[in-house]
Amino acid sequence: MITSRAFRSLSKRYVCLQCRQFSSTKPALSSEQAAEIKKLGVVGAGQMGLGIALTASRMAKVPVTVIDTSQQSLDKGFAFADKLLSKDVQKEKLSQSDADAARQRLTSSTKMDDLGDVDMVIEAVPEIVDLKKSIFTPLAQICPPHAILATNTSSISITLIAAATTKDPTDLSASSRVISTHFMNPVPVQKGVEIIAGLQTSASTLATAVEFCKRMGKIPSQSADTPGFLANRILMPYINEAIICLETNVGHAEDIDSIMKNGTNVPMGPLQLADFIGLDTCLAIMNVLHSQLGDSKYRPSVRLRQMVDAGWLGKKSGRGFYVY
Repeated sequence: MITSRAFRSLSKRYVCLQCRQFSSTKPALSSEQAAEIKKLGVVGAGQMGLGIALTASRMAKVPVTVIDTSQQSLDKGFAFADKLLSKDVQKEKLSQSDADAARQRLTSSTKMDDLGDVDMVIEAVPEIVDLKKSIFTPLAQICPPHAILATNTSSISITLIAAATTKDPTDLSASSRVISTHFMNPVPVQKGVEIIAGLQTSASTLATAVEFCKRMGKIPSQSADTPGFLANRILMPYINEAIICLETNVGHAEDIDSIMKNGTNVPMGPLQLADFIGLDTCLAIMNVLHSQLGDSKYRPSVRLRQMVDAGWLGKKSGRGFYVY
């Protein structure tokens, strides 16, 4: 007969074994488990994708292939990379020879099949679940069996994205290689990157992602696979509340941003930050938090929805809470 004390002890051990991902103690990582990344692929030639590609080329010194379905987006993105490199040379942060070498390591393509020889690929497309799943399904077939399949998602479940890589949930050959490397914007400047492992993610995948982010000059932090993860679970409600203060006339936009900048020493106020992130992205993340956590405190602001409906998406559209 099992005593109540023994039962509690066994139950506690069972919970610890089954729910390690929710433990406050991080699992020990060994750099010996990490594989070497010799070539990188990036899917998406927007500001985030090009920022990741350029940083990997410059800091980790690996060849990077950037994929996008639009040649126009690729041309615009590579022009942006040229501009950043030129600025760094002018500011004497980078020599001209190093800038040329970093640029030569960047190539582009409109064909996903050109990722057949990479050791890691990072997806950086908008926060749309079906879009990301439609990318990871072919990636699992195109990329080599050892390649890490990473997403830059800031809110969508890694476990859900990983499930799109296989029709057989018991086959972990592809899904165990899926992980999130959530870089902060702008990537060349911000040091932080959020690492999120899904239910299927292997220890070696996690170790490889962490070590490669370090090679890129980043400081990785780990989060559980829960809506919003760490960064946006904290940041987006803060931005959303600032928008509510604006729509309920608690303060003007300039005053809201001014008090946070000058009162809490943040580099920019919440409304200006929302403009730089993109109001459509902010709304998408708030919708994920609200729907998946079911708490009214994550309800997106009415003003935020209206501005997205108007096409006032922030800096990228020329108008948000400010005019650019």
